[in-house]
Amino acid sequence: MDHGVPAARLSLRALFARPDTAALPDRVKAIIMAEDRASEHLIGLVQIGLGVTLMTLYLLAPRPSDAAINMLAPVPLALALYLAFSLFRYWLITKRAVPGWFVAVSICADVGLVLGLIWSFHIQYSQPPGFALKAPTFVYLIVLVVLRALRFDPRYVLAAGLAGAAGWAALTFVAISASGDGAVTRSFVDYMTSSRILVGAEFDKIFAMLVITCVLTLSARRAERTLASAVREETAAREIGRFLSKGVADQIARSGTLIEAGEAVERNAAILMIDIRGFTPFATRVPAKEVVRVLTAFHARIIPVVRANGGVIDKFLGDGVMATFGGTESSGTSAADALRALEQILHEAKAWESALPELGVSERLTVNAAVASGPIVFATLGGGDRLEYTVIGEAVNLAAKLEKHNKTEGTRALFPASTLMHAKAQGFSVAVPFVARPGANVAGVPGTIDLLAFR
Repeated sequence: MDHGVPAARLSLRALFARPDTAALPDRVKAIIMAEDRASEHLIGLVQIGLGVTLMTLYLLAPRPSDAAINMLAPVPLALALYLAFSLFRYWLITKRAVPGWFVAVSICADVGLVLGLIWSFHIQYSQPPGFALKAPTFVYLIVLVVLRALRFDPRYVLAAGLAGAAGWAALTFVAISASGDGAVTRSFVDYMTSSRILVGAEFDKIFAMLVITCVLTLSARRAERTLASAVREETAAREIGRFLSKGVADQIARSGTLIEAGEAVERNAAILMIDIRGFTPFATRVPAKEVVRVLTAFHARIIPVVRANGGVIDKFLGDGVMATFGGTESSGTSAADALRALEQILHEAKAWESALPELGVSERLTVNAAVASGPIVFATLGGGDRLEYTVIGEAVNLAAKLEKHNKTEGTRALFPASTLMHAKAQGFSVAVPFVARPGANVAGVPGTIDLLAFR
């Protein structure tokens, strides 16, 4: 019982079938299509360059004694036709995405034009048809196959190679038929020193072209699969990265080993806590979509400020936001960056509060914030397939307690005097007036603490 033939058929079908794009998201398909179109642009440019180069060589190269420049001769006419077709095709692919049938027709046209150019040599030089088979221009048939490997589609590489091989076989047959008796020789020396045809030599050319085609087809197939996989993974990573802070995403991308739960790094950092006072009762009285719309408008103002000052959004806590400065990566200006961001966020918060009526919000919502700095631990928590980066430490706890303490003090934002001292040492200068709250008693904080407040 022979299982070889069915297995071979399955292998060939698997080899030349395109990746299952039906299983890919539309945005991934769009990226792959854009890559295909960019490849066609590149191929078009190379073909134009090839045509211009050949025409230039024909016009400028030293002329053999038996050939004069005549632009109406077969060779320059064939070159001009190839260049004109290449320009037309490039113009077309810059206007729209060309369908597969046009690419296939284009490949056949390329091969036909090159074969026509090769055939024209024996006419222009008044030689027997076998003379054309010795033209070095044959190598450009192989160039056409190689060019198709620039696109991640093995079907077109295979089409170009088969068209070139079939075309050369047909050209050899026509040359033998047109030459009459005595055109074919078995002598290699006779073949090299005359216009007679050695069938074995022409077979070698065809065989070499087919071998090159097979190798490039396999290479293009592997490249196509790699492209589809890479685009899918890159798109997924980019989309997932939008749900992670940039610092965390960078840490994951740069990790040289598998990230495990329990990994931790100690750093000096600053923590910024933001909360919207009065948001909870507001959220219970309006539809969920309106709640999200108001929050989105708020986040659109503060997130760019945090990032512009080197901060990283650690997490969204309902209507609150926690940001870290110097948490994901060591920084010598974490306290200064956090206070600078705090000043700018308070400015943006006032603008957002003033715009609430335009969003259809009649309730009074007030933004409160707090900053604290000190040693923290940047750690990986979780287990199994669920991990999370977070920051842990006294500075995190203090920032959260100070944010809540705004209600007691009747302030917009609070931060310890020690944080301002560190920030000034890092180059920070206060741009917004603040008031001192020395010896403050903060719930959950032992003893008293000297605070500074923005009102």
